[in-house]
Amino acid sequence: MEFDAFSAGVEPGGLRNTKDIGILICYMLDYIGKPFNRDDLIEIIQENGIANYFEAVSALEELTKCGNVNTDDDSFLVLTGNGKMISEQLSGELSLFVKQKAVSSMLKQVQTKKLASENPVTITQAKDGGYNVNMRITNGNVDLMSLTVFVPDRSDAKKVKALFEQDPDRLYTVLLASATGENEIVKKALLLLDER
Repeated sequence: MEFDAFSAGVEPGGLRNTKDIGILICYMLDYIGKPFNRDDLIEIIQENGIANYFEAVSALEELTKCGNVNTDDDSFLVLTGNGKMISEQLSGELSLFVKQKAVSSMLKQVQTKKLASENPVTITQAKDGGYNVNMRITNGNVDLMSLTVFVPDRSDAKKVKALFEQDPDRLYTVLLASATGENEIVKKALLLLDER
């Protein structure tokens, strides 16, 4: 196969052909089956070493120009009937590894965004210095938990936020178990933390 795309940042097994990058984009949008954020899609392709950033942007622009992909009002990509046909008829030309890597990253991104929307975290600067990190766990319109912790600097605030976003259920379980005197549950949760 002839390579006609820049390969900077592309891992072994990644795509180095513009046509293949376009097919992968159609495949990804077809697989997810709903509008997907343009920047997130490009980031997934680039950060996973699947294709060069500029080549992915170029392939997406070509797909849009040819009417295979549309963009809605919120910069979300929508696969057209022609794009779906490309996915169905040509995705077999792509390696299973590349398709699985792309789709796995997409699903992880969707799950991460879902968790972030259900469990918002805000960082605000405290009046006397330091930062307050407010973590919430919601179930629809009901707050199951809201906790604010003070940390001395912004880097600690970001670390607290990142750890909470990775596993909000653990904090909720430990706090609820502690509040209700379920010490065995707390011990198990903390042991799981040590194993990571």
